[in-house]
Amino acid sequence: MHEPGAVWSTVIDHIRAQGVLAMEIWHRGDRLFMIIEAEDDFPRAVEATAADDMRWQRLMDRFQKRLRDASPDEKWSPLHRIFCLAEHTGMRGHAP
Repeated sequence: MHEPGAVWSTVIDHIRAQGVLAMEIWHRGDRLFMIIEAEDDFPRAVEATAADDMRWQRLMDRFQKRLRDASPDEKWSPLHRIFCLAEHTGMRGHAP
């Protein structure tokens, strides 16, 4: 359902209008992981074609499992990066 051309154009337009520059969604089992690059003012308050957006959300909802600590209306939960290899230097092959 997320292959190029399969996502409704109104949904894509709404995502971009909110200030999303790039988005990836990764999947494994009943878990999804989304990475976005967004403008500083993300999420922008935009009026979308609410009917299409809500229909798409209901359609995708059946594939998403909430985290145990998430509120009932929380599909996506922010994560906090704790490690990025590119930010580290060190000697290859040497353990601390």
